[in-house]
Amino acid sequence: QVQLVESGGGLVQPGGSLRLSCATSGFRFSDYGMSWYRQAPGKERELVARISNIGGDIKYGDSVKGRFTISRDNAKNTVYLQMNNLKPEDTAVYRCNRWPNYWGQGTQVTVSS
Repeated sequence: QVQLVESGGGLVQPGGSLRLSCATSGFRFSDYGMSWYRQAPGKERELVARISNIGGDIKYGDSVKGRFTISRDNAKNTVYLQMNNLKPEDTAVYRCNRWPNYWGQGTQVTVSS
């Protein structure tokens, strides 16, 4: 069955960096686009970034443009999210997603001094 497992979250100071990973299994990874979403307490879920199946088409949410980079390694069935210059408002649970409705369990990112 389809499985998505995120890792790499944690506590980081403002201005710091984290790299999230989403390891997948149970489907042909190179056939699917992948997305990262996040949700903070009391807020709606927000698209962070999306990447097409071979990485040629990428989209970012406005709040992360220029700071976050999504990438994928189709040989490792893994999608990544490099997050730089983190801000307190980036604090959220980050989850990866595969169409139509497959989700990982999420990884907590907390940005605080």
